[in-house]
Amino acid sequence: MGIICPCGVRVDACSENNNVRFEGQMGTIEGNLTYLANVCITTLNASTLSLQFEDTETPNLNNFTFTANEITSVVCNRQGQNCEVTVTGTGTIDSDEYTFEAVFRDQVAQAAVDIVQSFEITGFFDQNGAAPVAQGSIIALGCQEL
Repeated sequence: MGIICPCGVRVDACSENNNVRFEGQMGTIEGNLTYLANVCITTLNASTLSLQFEDTETPNLNNFTFTANEITSVVCNRQGQNCEVTVTGTGTIDSDEYTFEAVFRDQVAQAAVDIVQSFEITGFFDQNGAAPVAQGSIIALGCQEL
C-alpha cells in the first residue's frame, strides 16, 4: 500500500497558445506550456517539478526548460469541492538559478477543466494569468474531506 500524502499535487499537463511574459522583454510571447510535477509535503526532497515552454510565435527563440532543484513549501487550500495547491522553491534554467511559485487548481466539477492558476519564475518568466489544462491532468492530494 502506498504512502498517503497529506498535501501535494501530481501534474502531467499541457496548455497551448498562451501569451506569456519574459523579464526584460516588451509585450507577450505566444507558446505552449508543459507542466510535470510529483510533489508531496512529507517527501519534499524526492519531489519533482518542471515547466517547459515552446515558443510558437518566434520559433525556438524563447524555448526553455525549468527544473526545480529544491521545493521549499507546499500549501493545500480547499475551495468548495476544488483544491488549490501552491508550490514554491528554487530551480534552474540552463545553469541559472531562480525562485518560483506555481499554483495548480484541481477542479472536480463535471466537464470542468483543471487550471494552472499561475507559474512565476522570479526575474525570468511569468505565465501571465491562468492556463486551462485537460480535466484530470492536475490531481491535488490532501484536500479530501476528513
